[in-house]
Amino acid sequence: MVPVLPFWPRSINAMSDSVDFRHLEYLVAIHEGKNFTKGAERVFRSQPAVSQQIRALEDDIGFPIFVRGGRDGVSPTPAGQLILNWARKVLAERREIVITALAIHNGDVPPFKLGFSPFVNPLLLQAFRAAYGALFPECGIQLSSGHTTHSPQRLNHGSLDCAVLPMPIDRDLWNVLQVAQSPLVLCMHRDDHLACQTQVDIRQAAPRIRIFRDPELHPSAHVRLIELFAEVGISLELANSAATPSDMQWMIKETGGLALIDQLAPLDFGVVTRPLAGLSWTADTAFVTSKEASHIALPFVEKYLRENDLSVERKQSHALIGQMIMNAARYRRKKHFGNLPTILKLSIGR
Repeated sequence: MVPVLPFWPRSINAMSDSVDFRHLEYLVAIHEGKNFTKGAERVFRSQPAVSQQIRALEDDIGFPIFVRGGRDGVSPTPAGQLILNWARKVLAERREIVITALAIHNGDVPPFKLGFSPFVNPLLLQAFRAAYGALFPECGIQLSSGHTTHSPQRLNHGSLDCAVLPMPIDRDLWNVLQVAQSPLVLCMHRDDHLACQTQVDIRQAAPRIRIFRDPELHPSAHVRLIELFAEVGISLELANSAATPSDMQWMIKETGGLALIDQLAPLDFGVVTRPLAGLSWTADTAFVTSKEASHIALPFVEKYLRENDLSVERKQSHALIGQMIMNAARYRRKKHFGNLPTILKLSIGR
């Protein structure tokens, strides 16, 4: 367990106050050049000036970054190696941010082509669009609905940059980032006798669960559903298959059968849902890209999604979408573009 310090060490405050991009460039150049002279040449500065800057930085933070001298020149201390790793990451991110900001400024960001399955909750797509719009203002996004078997093929051909799809998705073939999870519930006609129950036993309902997503449109999801039923000793009997959530709900109203759906799925008039007693089955959603995906926005979008779950609550959906916009704007301002004038000055205005 990491100890909780009652105060920040002086070196931490000094590090945040003292370091700017030129120090990071100096540190990396010295390490790559193996000595201060060659490092200074790499950044087009004099050796005394670079040495003075690094010495002042080490004095401020309270520990040495480099061990001087020796036949092999300078080498990083253990703490210095950590600083160097961080410096390389920060400098790489700066380059990426400047390139992306310039592309936005010049109008060179191509439309972001997003595919999605009909079985993906529309609220997730709304939240995603809001987040993308805040991260990349005035940059277009193109939406394309398609079944889970078709979207990966389009990703592979490059006609889609990414897709939001129900899981499971083969992680060996695609980059898969889970972005949401919500319970599976039982969907029924509003006049069904089971609607009076607050929860439904899956064994009681199983003989009437005959409406499923078309297995051919997402075979791995159907296999997983069979496994879940098998774990509780129930065999599935496929009677009706639906290509969309609307088809599924229409079949429920027409046949009186039951189906499992995402708890947060929009409901047609005439149907209701009830939780499954004692089970924690979920509908999981993923952000999927091909291994060769190259859209300029993808690194930023993927980083944002790793730090912000898109899961939603039905009663709070509109508030969440608004919060997603605020979060994305805050993320863009603080983590990517907050220091953009300084970044550009450091990059091109020396």
